Amino acid sequence: QVQLVESGGGLVQAGGSLRLSCAASGRIFGSYTIAWFRQAPGKEREFVAAISRGSGVRYTDSVKGRFTLSRDDAKNTVYLQMNSLKPEDTAVYYCASSPSSVQSNTPRGYDYWGQGTQVTVSS
Repeated sequence: QVQLVESGGGLVQAGGSLRLSCAASGRIFGSYTIAWFRQAPGKEREFVAAISRGSGVRYTDSVKGRFTLSRDDAKNTVYLQMNSLKPEDTAVYYCASSPSSVQSNTPRGYDYWGQGTQVTVSS
């Protein structure tokens, strides 16, 4: 079983930056796909980015050029660097994992989820 813990959320002004972290338990972390999703009030959970060994990184169009996803397998941690934040980025951000190398953009593609961290971008 994989346990995921997110951190790094907070309140930031538009144009600012935040770095989210997703720390995972389990020695098989390196073989997993790790993804970030976000969910704004009243909206469905949406895909943000995913990273997997051998497949690079996949981003949703709305964050390309602004967000960077990276992983440190030695620390079992994935980082989501978010720059040029916009009010529409406001949401609870969740990290999720899958033992597959497929970088699914739907929540059902992932088996384990963190508790989420709130990101609020003020205008």
